[in-house]
Amino acid sequence: MGMEADATTTSQLPLTDTDINWDRLDKTKFHVIGAILFTAQSGLLHPTAVVKTRMQVAGSELSHVRGTSVLAHILRSDGVPGIFRGFGTSAIGSIPGRVVALTSLEVSKDIILKHTQGTRIPEASRVGLANALAGMISNLVSCVYFVPLDVICQRLMVQGLPGTTFCRGPFDVVRKVVEAEGFRGLYRGFGLTAITQSPASALWWGSYAAAQHLIWRSLGYKDDTGEKPSDVEMVTVQASAGMVAGACSSVITTPIDTVKTRLQVMDNYGSERPSVLKTAKILLKEDGWWGFYRGFGPRFLNMSLYGTTMIVTYELIKRLSVQSSLRSFT
Repeated sequence: MGMEADATTTSQLPLTDTDINWDRLDKTKFHVIGAILFTAQSGLLHPTAVVKTRMQVAGSELSHVRGTSVLAHILRSDGVPGIFRGFGTSAIGSIPGRVVALTSLEVSKDIILKHTQGTRIPEASRVGLANALAGMISNLVSCVYFVPLDVICQRLMVQGLPGTTFCRGPFDVVRKVVEAEGFRGLYRGFGLTAITQSPASALWWGSYAAAQHLIWRSLGYKDDTGEKPSDVEMVTVQASAGMVAGACSSVITTPIDTVKTRLQVMDNYGSERPSVLKTAKILLKEDGWWGFYRGFGPRFLNMSLYGTTMIVTYELIKRLSVQSSLRSFT
C-alpha cells in the first residue's frame, strides 16, 4: 500500500512526466522502443554525418567547399546510396551500445539525484549536475563499444577519397585495420574521444537539464503545484532545451571531432603510427586554426537537429515505457 501511495503521489505531480526516473520505467519496453525510434532518427540525420566526415578528411577535394556543395557532389557521383554509406553498420551495430549507454545514463542519474536530495544545492543546479555527471559516466562506459564502431562506419563513409583504403564492407574494414595495426587500430582516437567527449557529454546533458528546468519555471510550472503541461508544451520545451544544448556542444567539440575523424580514417601517415599531436600539426600546417573547424556547418546542423530530435525521441520513449501499474494513476 505504501509503494502504491508513493506511485500515486509521484504520478500526480505537475512535472512528473517531464523527468521520468529509472524506477518508473519498464526496462524491456524502454530498450525495444528505443532501438526502433533511435534507428529511425539516426537514418534521418546520417547524410549530415557523411557530409561532415568527408569535409574533415585530409586531401579531399571536398574539404574546402560548402556542405551543400559536398552533398550535391555525393549525390551526383554516388546517388542516394552515397549519403547513406555506413548506415547499415551504424544502425545495427549501435543497438547493443545504446542499451549500455542509456542504462548507465539513467541508473547513474537516478543514484546521483537520490544522494543529493535534501541538500542546499539549488534545484536547477542539482538537476543539471546529476545529468552532467550521468552523461559523463555514460560516455566513458559506451566509448569502449562505440569507438571501434565509429572507426568502421567512418571508413565506409569516406570510401574512394585520397589517403583512404578501399574496403568491401564492415568486416573487410575490421580485417584490414587489424592486419595493418593489430586490434588497437580499431581504437584509434579512443583516448581523445574518452578524455574530450566525456566532458562534452556532461556539458550537453547538464545544459539540457538545467535549460529545461529553467524554462518550465519561467512558464510558471512548479513541481508541487499547478496543472500538468500539455503534450505540445512538453515537446516544445524539451526540443528547445535540446537545440540549445546541441548548438553549444557543437561549437566546443568540432575541433576535437575534426582531429579524431582524421586520425581514425587516414592511412597515408607513412611508417609511423598516427597520433593526436601529429594529426593536429598536419591540420594546422594545411589550413591554420580554421582547419580545426572543417565541416563545422554540417556538424552544427547535425548536432542541433540531433539535440532536438534525440531528446524529443528519448523523452517520448520514456513516456511510452512507464510501467503500466504506474501509468494507471496518471
